[in-house]
Amino acid sequence: MNSSPSPTPLSPPSPTPSPGRSRRGTWTAIVAGLVVAVAVLGGFGSMASKLGDVQENDIASWLPGDAESTKVIERTAGFASDDESPAIVVFVRDSGITAADVVTVRGALAELQDLDENVVSAVAPAVLSLSPAEQQVAATAPAGQISDDLVARLTSQDGTALQLVVTYRIDDTAGFEQLPDAVDAMREVVASSTGGGLQGYVGGPLAFGADQATAFAGIDGILLLAALSVVVVMLLLTYRSPFLWLIPLFCGVLSVGAAEGVVYLLARYADLTVNGQSAGILAVLVLGAGIDYALLLVARYREELRNFEHRIDAMSHALRRAAPAIVASGLTVVIGLLCLSFAQMNSTAGLGPVTAAGIVVALLVMLIVLPLLLVVFGRWVFWPFVPRFGDVKTEGSGLWGRVGTRVARRPRTVWVTTTVLLGLACVGMTQLNSGLLSNADTFTTEQPSIVADEVIADHFPGGEGSPVQVVARAADAGAVAAALDDTDGLQPASASAAPGSPESQDGLVRGDVVYFERTLTAASDSEAAYDTVERAREAVHAVDGADAQVGGISAIGLDVRAASAADNQLIIPLILLVVLVVLGVLLRSILAPLILLGTVVLSFGAALGISAVVFQQVFDFAGTDTSFPLFAFVFLVALGIDYNIFLMTRVREESVKIGTRRGALIGLAATGGVITSAGLVLAGTFSALATLPIVFLAQLGFVVALGVLLDTIVVRSVLVTALTLDVGRWMWWPSHLWRTDGSHHVADAEHAADPVDAAPARTAPEHRA
Repeated sequence: MNSSPSPTPLSPPSPTPSPGRSRRGTWTAIVAGLVVAVAVLGGFGSMASKLGDVQENDIASWLPGDAESTKVIERTAGFASDDESPAIVVFVRDSGITAADVVTVRGALAELQDLDENVVSAVAPAVLSLSPAEQQVAATAPAGQISDDLVARLTSQDGTALQLVVTYRIDDTAGFEQLPDAVDAMREVVASSTGGGLQGYVGGPLAFGADQATAFAGIDGILLLAALSVVVVMLLLTYRSPFLWLIPLFCGVLSVGAAEGVVYLLARYADLTVNGQSAGILAVLVLGAGIDYALLLVARYREELRNFEHRIDAMSHALRRAAPAIVASGLTVVIGLLCLSFAQMNSTAGLGPVTAAGIVVALLVMLIVLPLLLVVFGRWVFWPFVPRFGDVKTEGSGLWGRVGTRVARRPRTVWVTTTVLLGLACVGMTQLNSGLLSNADTFTTEQPSIVADEVIADHFPGGEGSPVQVVARAADAGAVAAALDDTDGLQPASASAAPGSPESQDGLVRGDVVYFERTLTAASDSEAAYDTVERAREAVHAVDGADAQVGGISAIGLDVRAASAADNQLIIPLILLVVLVVLGVLLRSILAPLILLGTVVLSFGAALGISAVVFQQVFDFAGTDTSFPLFAFVFLVALGIDYNIFLMTRVREESVKIGTRRGALIGLAATGGVITSAGLVLAGTFSALATLPIVFLAQLGFVVALGVLLDTIVVRSVLVTALTLDVGRWMWWPSHLWRTDGSHHVADAEHAADPVDAAPARTAPEHRA
């Protein structure tokens, strides 16, 4: 007997939340998430003001750890304090120093000695070569009792200048920020002692450090204010809304504050090296990159508001579409910056983690806080151009749609011509003079210390105040001293030097180590001085078993140049490899990453070539710092690849549906405006570096701004688009998209994709097999 199975009893239906209740829960989560995110980021931002407290601007924090000059600093710690620096004070009378001038300078010397508790000593070096009786006359006698012969022995060889050396202790707490006030006080003393033809100047390492500290004073605030001004203008021009620009701007400022707070914590508790240069670049980079990410997300959100009635749905879809490109872009920059950690230069190695941490913070803010704020405020923030549900925007009707249409007519001609022009611009790199800049050439404006040093060099040996420092085994002191005395470019040991002093023939001995100081005949920042250091090293290294090492200001410069050259050879290929791998993973292709990377490198070369010509022919800069090419490469390649990522991820998205060639035009039309705006914002923020009187930062700001503009306006819109149109589906080789080039056919030799004609994207023929 067959029996049918008994029916399974149905469970009572579960209650389904009403749309209203679901929406209320979503809104509660959105508001709560926004409050928590802003509170956490604000907490980090509250520590941003402490970043200056952990900055390390001393020489050792910049140098390679294994450089010979660095080891000399370590070995001489027991002989001379790293916290002491000399100021060179010179008094000049063109007609010749008089006995009355000697008395005047003697009074100034006493005032300088009593200036404050940080003055270690104030001496007239020429007095040390006098007999005790002559020293007594020079120190106490009235002008009428000071002979012409004694005056001549106290002054320069030409008899027109008298020199003092003031050794100053740099306070550990105040750091270099105290130098401007200290040197200003010295200059006031000198000014009060001059007149009637007697002139006074304060130069030397301490005064140069004071001018540098003044140039960097308030760097974060100055740069942030200048960058914010540019961002505000660009956001207003981009959105043409009195309200919308405030949201990305708020997120940008929040990013900078939080990033500086995070870096402060890393510097304090994780031994991260931060200096004034990296702190200044951090603010500009985070603001510029963060606003770039905001522009891309807002553009996609505006687009989705036309497709979805509810703004939460629109933002959800916008994040799914835009976030992968933003994250890939940000991670490319982060990984590229972290490659700097492998640099020999401590200052370069420290910049990588500092700026990478800032980019991570910017990514989090723009992917969490910005979407929540946009959803909370709703469509009205776009007023007067509010995107309405159901609005239709014709692709290809805008500026970049028309550019794509023109490029599509003869893509091969376009990319070949563009490549040739950019290649010609690269020729300008032959004008790039990258090396060690003299002190005078590091500033864009005239500085008091530079003027003083030039006067000092006119009357005394150029290396005064910046001696060559040598350490060796005490047992070999005689042989090392003899090697130094036979070195061209060094003044021999002074017979009048106090026995047991570093300037003496025997040197200063402590334990089993001897310490020598010798004065350079050339300026310490000149090529002649660097050549002398190389000769001195060769000479003392030849003393068998002496373990002699040469340091000092000139040796530091020489070691910096060698380390920077090594960093260029290591870091640049490493970054190229990293960018290539990231692009390959993102685009699932081998050919496209190679093409895109080639375009970015070409853009970098063009920007560097044009900049080199402008630096030399327009700004009259003497050259560029040794680290300039590496810094320019890192920022231009890591940031420049962003725009290719933004464009090509959209092109790939469209290519899956309609084929590569038409997808290239749709991608350009859809992203052209926002990418151009992003490029203008980033170029504007980096150009803010030019507000500082530091040549290196002004040059870096110029080349990055120029390179970004080339990337966004020429390379991405013209060169990459033309290459994509010409190469077609082969851009995606060897991925599945290369074989299909769209969703409805398989493209092969017999059924290749049809080329796009010159008609606008909105009327281009459907992709056919």
